[in-house]
Amino acid sequence: MEVITRHLDGVRFSIETRGHTILTDQPKENGGEDLAMTPPELLLASLGSCAAFYAAQYLKTRNLVSAEGPNGVEVSVTAEKLKPPARLGNFVIRVKCPVALTPEQREALHRSVHQCVVHNTMVSQPQIAIELTMPEQSAQEIPAQFLQSH
Repeated sequence: MEVITRHLDGVRFSIETRGHTILTDQPKENGGEDLAMTPPELLLASLGSCAAFYAAQYLKTRNLVSAEGPNGVEVSVTAEKLKPPARLGNFVIRVKCPVALTPEQREALHRSVHQCVVHNTMVSQPQIAIELTMPEQSAQEIPAQFLQSH
């Protein structure tokens, strides 16, 4: 999987993958225009939509809801801003099930939501590498202090 993020202007960015585009922005108090979700909100959206997918699939494959059209599954995700370092924590995923379930079905639905790829990624402490690339520069263009060996 790959997504490409490009700076548009100010604090707005365009994110593209497989021909789809979403935008991010910041609230006005952070210098933005508040025209789109923030990156942390997209993280919550990713977690919530993944959990909703697994919940809906569980209900659909057991014929507990209609296989066509909206089935009433609703997921909300909350998190707290923590620091230091700045991060999100104390996530809560609330799954609103549109039908009554037996205790066994409730437990199975709970297990199903725990299969969410985003959830499993977050609880498994993924490796994250940051690689920087830039245009090639000749030695004449690079300030002397950056050419010294350390």
